[in-house]
Amino acid sequence: MVNMLEARDKSGRLISLSRERLRHILAHPEMTNQVEQITETLLKPDTIIPFEYDPAVHFYFTYFKERRKYLFVSVKYLNGTGFIITAYYTDKIR
Repeated sequence: MVNMLEARDKSGRLISLSRERLRHILAHPEMTNQVEQITETLLKPDTIIPFEYDPAVHFYFTYFKERRKYLFVSVKYLNGTGFIITAYYTDKIR
């Protein structure tokens, strides 16, 4: 599988974005040309929230002033490595 992005998150864990997941993310029109912002959210999130129903999933949020929205990036960790599930802009942290 070819990864479109590989980055280490704030805690040093490797996170990847597959071509298939990128296509899913780009289905949100506002996500065009946002890979750099996704990377920034992984490296310097405002907050990280564990998903209450699956402890392997974490939600990363970074506020972008120019959009007046948070970028939400959902990551699942398996065997110490993470992969991005989805990403999109939202009005609030959930």
